[in-house]
Amino acid sequence: MVEVKRKLLSVQEFLALPETDVTYELVNGEAIPKMSPKLHHSAIQRALLFLMDNWCQGRGRIEPEWAVMLERSGEGWVPIPDLIYISYALLPREWMHDEACPLPPELVVEIISPGQTFGLLAAKASDYLAAGVLRVWVVDNLARSITVFFPDRPPVTYQEDTPIQDNLFAQLDLTAAQVFSRAGLSGN
Repeated sequence: MVEVKRKLLSVQEFLALPETDVTYELVNGEAIPKMSPKLHHSAIQRALLFLMDNWCQGRGRIEPEWAVMLERSGEGWVPIPDLIYISYALLPREWMHDEACPLPPELVVEIISPGQTFGLLAAKASDYLAAGVLRVWVVDNLARSITVFFPDRPPVTYQEDTPIQDNLFAQLDLTAAQVFSRAGLSGN
């Protein structure tokens, strides 16, 4: 039996791939299809974008599905988080290139989709933190929670009306209950 080796992609080769209807992430040199979001996932993403957008005005960008160029285990890694926030202090307002985010953002948000587990996204959160992302939020629709991962302390899980308190996001007034209510999922 002959073993066929696949050619691993560099970051530049990955970013040069033609656009298709399928969204891919670069993981360990391979273009891996991203899970297709369902209604609850999309509603949570929209709710977070809406709730955080006003807070971001004058501070930075909050963007959905924006690829970010990072490194994982010494290799190029291009994940596509559900949302990212990057301040104008890191990436100036004037930077308007139509390409992947070139720097680790302050915040990455990953929403658990059907078929994914909290453990899988907690491991991905560790990879984000090791790559220089300062906070990772993992949103769990079933538990109605937002777990915040930090580079220097254990994660904290927020539920119901407990405000997410973080000096990195001063004056952000946000609770899990607000997110799920805005997404129309508070009673489900």
